[in-house]
Amino acid sequence: MIVSRELSRVLLLLGVVVLAGCAGVPLGEPVSTDTAPDSGSDVATANGSLEVHFINVGQSVSTLVIEPDGETMLVDTGHYNDDGEYVLEYLRQRNVTRIDHLVTSHNDADHIGGNAAIIDYYETEADGIGAVYDPGIAANTVTYEEYLDAVEAHNVTLYETREGDAIPFGEATVDVLGPPEPYLENEARNENSIVLKLTHGETSFMLSGDAEDDQEAYLVDAYGEQLQSTVLKAGHHGSSSSSSGAFIDAVDPRVAVVSSAYDSQYGHPHEEVLQRFADRSVPAYWTATHGNVVFVSDGTNVSVRTQRAAPAEPRSVRDGEPIAPGTAGDAAERARIGGGGAVAVTDGGDDGDGGGDTDDAGESDAETAPESNGTLAVATINADAAGDDGENLNDEYVVFENAGTETLDLSGWAVEDEAGKRYVVPHGVTLAPDETLTLRTGSGTDSAHELYWGAGSPVWNNGGDTVTVTNATGDRVLAESYA
Repeated sequence: MIVSRELSRVLLLLGVVVLAGCAGVPLGEPVSTDTAPDSGSDVATANGSLEVHFINVGQSVSTLVIEPDGETMLVDTGHYNDDGEYVLEYLRQRNVTRIDHLVTSHNDADHIGGNAAIIDYYETEADGIGAVYDPGIAANTVTYEEYLDAVEAHNVTLYETREGDAIPFGEATVDVLGPPEPYLENEARNENSIVLKLTHGETSFMLSGDAEDDQEAYLVDAYGEQLQSTVLKAGHHGSSSSSSGAFIDAVDPRVAVVSSAYDSQYGHPHEEVLQRFADRSVPAYWTATHGNVVFVSDGTNVSVRTQRAAPAEPRSVRDGEPIAPGTAGDAAERARIGGGGAVAVTDGGDDGDGGGDTDDAGESDAETAPESNGTLAVATINADAAGDDGENLNDEYVVFENAGTETLDLSGWAVEDEAGKRYVVPHGVTLAPDETLTLRTGSGTDSAHELYWGAGSPVWNNGGDTVTVTNATGDRVLAESYA
């Protein structure tokens, strides 16, 4: 079996040129981990839009990132059983003519399945591969050998990439937070994934490969609140061995993405992970039901786009219909993440057929959101509690009513104020015709007709605010303003 240092030796024999001071480190040369890299704490003014595409590749993962000036990064390439077919097709459909940075999170066959095919294609039929980034731990597989053969055949620069490196990426910042030196867990591949934090203005994305409990614990210990990111890709396809409570708390994401097959033989995503997201009111987008999931950041706001409308409340994601890898159709906007939290703005069309596509600036063609047949309404807003608002939180409340003729399933629906404070309705809550449901700001025991936000301070502004409700797929149901 080839070990990581043999990988360094092999690549040196291939004549790989490593540029000192550039992204990645010279092969075989350790990186100091005494000081954590700057993970975007000094926010710079963002120009243009950053796109992050989570491609639907079944029980696998592949992420395309396009920075504002058009520079591209591809993180992982799908499963060996399709030889990168879905990834290549996705890239060609979007006229991606060059891969400036090809990142291998780790060398498991479900992450490097398309490496050889993509390197061959871009080096022979397109504008090439700028460089390949690898954590330096080899695999004893045919897929891995084919990947290295392609690197050698086309003389592509390959960097062994470790914690502390920064990949230069135009207007965006890319910090490499893993793997550390020395490696964790006797060089276990999952636990030594390349972990990237992408930052564009005030927005950021955490890509943790297949990092499991040990690497996540290392990251929390080493970086703490520097891990905070707008979007989290759930580690290891939504396995319960990843996305620990402590890690999610440190990242504190506004939304999460899970990349795995609908009928995953491993049961991904695991219910424990979905529950962790639900407990923290973090919507989850699953490639198996949402299809390709695309985030477009202008540096302040992030547009959330998916091929298909499907439940995003974590405990309801399996209620969506499956969408096969390679299914055609553009992603339509479902929600918008602002500075204070996730705010849905359009329905974005039904099935990603282009009817609700957004332009490059992230603005939707749709002017208004659906009203869910006009059935949910706000009956009462009591923003000014008696006495001291902060001492009487349960006297601050909103009363909703079902003005329609059919019972509403409110599971996973979200209530927000203008500042982005957000409450997600628990699973199983329904509202029959003509019935009311009161949402109180403070704490208490939920019942059929009363829910408790659990907020530690007042939510609704006495001087005027807007009550916004979005359903489980992120579509806006109503927006009621008061002065």
